[in-house]
Amino acid sequence: MRVGGMAVVEGVLMIGKRASLAVRKGDEIVVEDMGRLQKAKLSKVPFIRGFYNLYYSLKFGIDALNRSVEIVEGQEMKKGEKILSIILAIFLAIGLFFYLPMGITYILKPLRGNEFLFSLVEGTIRVMIFVLYVWFISLMKDVKRMFMYHGAEHKTINAYEAGEELTVENVKRYSRIHERCGTNFLMIFMITSVVVYSILAIFFKPTFEYRLISRAVAIPALISIAYEILALSSESKVFSITFNSFGKLLQLVTTREPEDDMLEVSIEALKASLSGEGEDVEIMM
Repeated sequence: MRVGGMAVVEGVLMIGKRASLAVRKGDEIVVEDMGRLQKAKLSKVPFIRGFYNLYYSLKFGIDALNRSVEIVEGQEMKKGEKILSIILAIFLAIGLFFYLPMGITYILKPLRGNEFLFSLVEGTIRVMIFVLYVWFISLMKDVKRMFMYHGAEHKTINAYEAGEELTVENVKRYSRIHERCGTNFLMIFMITSVVVYSILAIFFKPTFEYRLISRAVAIPALISIAYEILALSSESKVFSITFNSFGKLLQLVTTREPEDDMLEVSIEALKASLSGEGEDVEIMM
């Protein structure tokens, strides 16, 4: 079966039959069950499944990230703090990666009447901001460790998908780059935005108000298209080379070579996620 996951604070979330969290606390590896996906026909419907799977990826991811902080720090987060952090993250993402690039591009007056060029320049600025943001946070000590756990997650899944026995020595030989990584999805999402916003301009007058509204309204369509491209990329070498190349290059930043004890955590998370009952998933990682 396919599995997915994500790095958290000093640990890894794996989603297979179940969602399982493994976090290192000193010499101990704390493993907790985070639940399982509910079977739904929507999870298999093209252009709708993206929302379903992204929802569960975010749901389990946010819950696991908050729980990992609680385990490491030894104290429970308040519900209000969790909700506030989610709201702030959403506003930061939309403002930083959508409205800031649009505002910068709007300053260039010659581009205002040509939506294709406007979207092209805006999209280029968006990708540049995203890459610079990832590079900047990668310099932080805590984020470096999380990126190492991200590498451990990818190596473990690559070893599992190759049919290897899940031992540290086996897993460490595998690549820290993976086709279904969320980094690939984000890069595809941003590149797709250039095309979608340009097409929308055919039907709507490219005013400031239109751009302000369309940048938010078109996000669902961008998610659907980007997810389908990502799904095809994991099955087709042509799609992978065409659409995943930039994402794979960025994975060299968002993943780092993990230490052996990090691989141990990732292996425990994957083993726990494959135990018990559950459904096959199409989760990004």
